[in-house]
Amino acid sequence: MTEKSMKALGFYKPGPKSEPPTFEYIDVDRPVPTGRNLLVEVRAVSVNPTDFRTRDAKDENDDSLTIVGRDVAGVVVETGEDCTVFKTGDEVFYAGTTIAPGGHSEVHLVDERLVGKKPKSLDFAEAAALPLTSLTAFEAYFDRLGISRRVEDNAGKSILIIGAAGGVGSIATQIAKQVGLTVIGTASRPETKEWAMEHGADYTINHMEPFELQLQSLGLGGVHYIFCLTNVDDHMSNMAKVILPQGKICSILPTQKPLDIALFSKSVTFAYELMYTRSMFHTDDMIVQHELLDELADWVDAGKVKTTMTERMSPINSSNLKQAYGKLMSGRTIGKIVLDGPIEP
Repeated sequence: MTEKSMKALGFYKPGPKSEPPTFEYIDVDRPVPTGRNLLVEVRAVSVNPTDFRTRDAKDENDDSLTIVGRDVAGVVVETGEDCTVFKTGDEVFYAGTTIAPGGHSEVHLVDERLVGKKPKSLDFAEAAALPLTSLTAFEAYFDRLGISRRVEDNAGKSILIIGAAGGVGSIATQIAKQVGLTVIGTASRPETKEWAMEHGADYTINHMEPFELQLQSLGLGGVHYIFCLTNVDDHMSNMAKVILPQGKICSILPTQKPLDIALFSKSVTFAYELMYTRSMFHTDDMIVQHELLDELADWVDAGKVKTTMTERMSPINSSNLKQAYGKLMSGRTIGKIVLDGPIEP
């Protein structure tokens, strides 16, 4: 390896979709930061469904190199000439973008407007668990659902989080509690129910059973907001029954079937959340993600929210990545799986 190259873990062929990607340890060109880009020495990464879905979307005949890895925590080693937010030596964390190579590499190029200061109270692995999921929850709540940040405004209001023990659900529960919402999380196993309650859920219900009767048994006639973190079509009928008139629903996955007609009669708002929209389209407000991550870091350091890391693997190598993505593809993970450095074969 020379000063103009770096080591990375990527794949050329997508391979079978039923299996995790097979990563190769390779030399690639070392990026040079220009403009508002930072070059970050990667210390830790967490795995996300969006990474193997990138693989799934790759054409079988496409033999170009793909490097995934969206959640990164590390140290700034170089800056572009227009950077004003960060400097060399700063410890940072971020989720990056899907339109550029990911962070499964020794150093990684990222626009500083997508980057936050790493929480001082967390190590790199603990911090790497948070960016993508937290940005998803922040944007879903405050941009898509229009939830107030003021606790007093949310008195008596409730949110149903479908998939409360997963990566997004774990942090979404904590953020919802910080703004004063009553949180009902769905979970189907004893361990996921326990996890959801430990992270702030007031109640849990089983997403394998009808929602309406379970909420009625808790003395709840319906909910003001729903945040759906799993296949939305599987829960459409249940959601239509329990969302209150003029309520709001947000999904992180696209629907494949028509919306339930009951949502029309209730004047329900239905929204999508994809935290990569700002970076994919370089929206004018892209720097909001920097601001949200800085706010999250302050909340973490103040003890208001905690990392959702449940498993740490080291080093960042082909075997550990394959194992981590295999667990993620099972659909039974709780919280986040994180790998910390160095990058090795």
